[in-house]
Amino acid sequence: MAVIGLKHPYVAKLMKDDFTGVQYDTPKRLAKAIEAKISPKVNTETLYADDGPAEVASSLGEIEVEIGVDDISTEMQAFLLGATINDDGVVIQKSGDTAPYVALGFILPLSNGGQKYVWLYKGKFELPEEQYKTKGDKVEFQTPTLKGKFVKREFDEAWKASVNTKDQGVDPAVIQNWFSTVYQETTTP
Repeated sequence: MAVIGLKHPYVAKLMKDDFTGVQYDTPKRLAKAIEAKISPKVNTETLYADDGPAEVASSLGEIEVEIGVDDISTEMQAFLLGATINDDGVVIQKSGDTAPYVALGFILPLSNGGQKYVWLYKGKFELPEEQYKTKGDKVEFQTPTLKGKFVKREFDEAWKASVNTKDQGVDPAVIQNWFSTVYQETTTP
């Protein structure tokens, strides 16, 4: 079904990602969503043999993410960029700040009345571009856009999880807890 909206972006700090497992902190609401763009980079090569194409192989590269929101709180800005908030409540950004790896989740309302829930598992956001414009005879909203690069996890090479609420066999508990924790695949014996 067609996507007709975007809402409820959340982020969760990636605490651990190695061969023993994955662990995330509790998700936090990012802001109100305006727009998002996810651009996976796929590198594809063709092997030519006997005077023609014989095989094709692809490899997933980085995933570029842009998300526009209504505002970024001081706390969220410091969290996403690895900056600090001093005792005066001022965000201090230094050249040595390191943004943490985070997961990004959101909901996509669908035209059939369902919703698609999404988590991108591992990425870092960059310093946003800033551009401002004076108010003229009409008001123009100026909202921030966050840009980041996401990659696959080391533990299981997963980069994204998504579920459509209208699909058959979807466990309602998965949907109900989507933003309580970052979704982790469970295996059944």
